[in-house]
Amino acid sequence: MIAAPDSPLATLWCPSPNREPRRGASAPDMLILHYTGMESAEAALDWLTREEAKVSCHYLVDEEGRIAQIVAESERAWHAGQSSWHGETDINSRSIGIEIHNPGHDFDYPDFTEAEMQAVEALCLDILRRHAIPPENVLAHSDVAPGRKRDPGEKFDWARLARKGIGLWVEPVPVGHDQGLGPGDEGEAVAELQRNLRAFGYGVEVTSTYGTGLEKAVEAFQRHFRPARIDGRADVSTRETLKRLLAARSAPTV
Repeated sequence: MIAAPDSPLATLWCPSPNREPRRGASAPDMLILHYTGMESAEAALDWLTREEAKVSCHYLVDEEGRIAQIVAESERAWHAGQSSWHGETDINSRSIGIEIHNPGHDFDYPDFTEAEMQAVEALCLDILRRHAIPPENVLAHSDVAPGRKRDPGEKFDWARLARKGIGLWVEPVPVGHDQGLGPGDEGEAVAELQRNLRAFGYGVEVTSTYGTGLEKAVEAFQRHFRPARIDGRADVSTRETLKRLLAARSAPTV
């Protein structure tokens, strides 16, 4: 356990007992953003540092922009739970987790404050300077746990982070009036959607049938990358935005 925060931006070092050595991965290559889902940052910090909670994260950012470190970056925090990305199911061993205070969808889901967004930007950049985390591995909790988690949610400004060089983002294709693909649909168009989501990282199977698992993955994708409408239906806007992201991910850097 470290005696002081890894990041000079953290003004509090509040070690949690809910930590352990990373398994397998020599260094984190993912950054997962969450919201606390609790009514106050103080309550979240208390919970994340209680042994009986069995949860933790590396950093907590409160609504005033204050940053607390809870688990050393070299250690495995317990923040992602049951999750997967590109077939990897031990996300905790490969990631750094940041909890951003917001009461969440169960408590009217307010906007994120300017102070905490500035703090999140600075903290992410600081972490990315120390770790080889590719832009496409800066993810929402909902990306790695579709249907189980919704955080940090559609109000989180991913485009703003991308303008600072944090994460992968493209301008979403405008929402149209088409109904798109949805539950019960079958065929090659569904299979193509499944292949593209799977290639991007979501844990979907290629079955050519639009089932609940696919619906939840599409909803998670929309929540992060096309938040104008979150309905789990793969309209043209959703499918084309996904294709743009796949192209942007594979494009050479200059």
